[in-house]
Amino acid sequence: MLTNEEKIQIFEEKSKQAELGGGKDRIEKIHASGRLTARERIDILLDANSFVELDKFVVHQVKDFGMEDQKYLGDGVVSGYGKIDGRLVYVFAQDFTVFGGSLSRTNADKIVKVTKLALKNGAPIIGLNDSGGARIQEGVKSLAGYADIFHLNVQASGVIPQISAILGPCAGGAVYSPALTDFIFMVKDSSYMFVTGPDVVKSVTHEEVTKSELGGARTHNIKSGVAHFMSDTDEQAIMAVRELLAFLPSNNLEDAKVIASSDSADRVDENLMNLIPADPNRPYDMKDLIHSIVDNKYFFEVQEHYAQNIVIGFGRLNGKSVGFVANQPASYAGVLDINSSVKAARFVRFCDSFNIPIITLVDVPGFLPGTDQEFGGIIKHGAKLLYAFSEATVPKITLITRKAYGGAYDVMASKHIGADVNLAYPSAEIAVMGADGAVNILYRGLSEEERAKQIEEYKMAFANPYRAAELGYIDEIILPRDTRKKLIQALFMTKNKSEAAPFKKHGNIPL
Repeated sequence: MLTNEEKIQIFEEKSKQAELGGGKDRIEKIHASGRLTARERIDILLDANSFVELDKFVVHQVKDFGMEDQKYLGDGVVSGYGKIDGRLVYVFAQDFTVFGGSLSRTNADKIVKVTKLALKNGAPIIGLNDSGGARIQEGVKSLAGYADIFHLNVQASGVIPQISAILGPCAGGAVYSPALTDFIFMVKDSSYMFVTGPDVVKSVTHEEVTKSELGGARTHNIKSGVAHFMSDTDEQAIMAVRELLAFLPSNNLEDAKVIASSDSADRVDENLMNLIPADPNRPYDMKDLIHSIVDNKYFFEVQEHYAQNIVIGFGRLNGKSVGFVANQPASYAGVLDINSSVKAARFVRFCDSFNIPIITLVDVPGFLPGTDQEFGGIIKHGAKLLYAFSEATVPKITLITRKAYGGAYDVMASKHIGADVNLAYPSAEIAVMGADGAVNILYRGLSEEERAKQIEEYKMAFANPYRAAELGYIDEIILPRDTRKKLIQALFMTKNKSEAAPFKKHGNIPL
């Protein structure tokens, strides 16, 4: 019979064995590639000494292909719960030292377990992904494990924040769970996402493409829009996850934490009086306005590198977390196109799911014309943004800084699709189209002098916010220097907003 001391010794030995994953040699290879191990990543992510591990001694149950002789405690994923800034979160981290982080039936069950616990307890779930895909030796069991995770991702969507950090290669089924989550973080030179790798692409389509070109962080942050954030290292990506969570509530029944700010709610910024150029065709940087009005001038941008003609992200106003959606005149004149519409629509829906008020800053000349856009489905993609704003029941506050033309005026959280407070600068131009285009349609055969006169008359009559204000479509015309104060007042007024939508299973967003 074993003594208590011997039993404790066995436990301690097994615990150390589990913490080594695939062994010291494989850990050294991970470090040599510039990456961290699963446990090192969790240590950075969570508050010190707060991690509680679950299923530490789980092993796979497969006996084919000699697998009965290759068992590692934990079976390639580390899972459990802990704290970030004192708040409960659940986490799993795939361990690349064990079968390349491939998904087995048993470690899928570990991921399912922590996700269900996160749902029951109303806390975010964070996945630190580093996986080669399905474990081939397990066949359909591994595929079933993936499908169980996917199904649970959908059940959790809009209930708890789901965050994915891609910290290594993720191929095949490994990419779909991250794609179903709310935000994806990637690392520049060490993380990849693709459904089929370069070798398969070459064999099927005869295209020569590198891993980085096909599914690297730059590709998915700049070209595809699959990812939301790009960092230089594992550590930066993980710290950015912590930063994002500070703006979010733990679940859809709570509000994000209000953080006391030393930045006065009445602060004015005289520099804003000269932000909007007198020439309507001159660009300016909408981020200058956002940085000016948020608490301590701190703005946490989302999808910074993708569809740069629209800006989205989080900031605080008088300590309250808000989401910003803003046209960007410094990129393609702030025009709405397919990519910017989809980017903004998904962000609006996230904010609405988690009770985060939406501030919309408008300077939009319209939708981008052209065959590429029409053939690509700008009608349905633009309708996604319209749908998202119309569907949202959180406080919606809109400020028109300059142009608001045509259907784009309607789409960008206008009064007519449910915005609660609509503000405008004196420089706002709210009309069906710009003066040049309008005069070309309204008047034919004019001399240059007559045309110039009609353009000026049209500008005086329509290139301003007063017609809309007369009709109640604009609630207040404000001076740019007062922007922060006016937005905070509007947030205070709408903080107890309650809006009930008609009963339905769910709407049918144009996908």
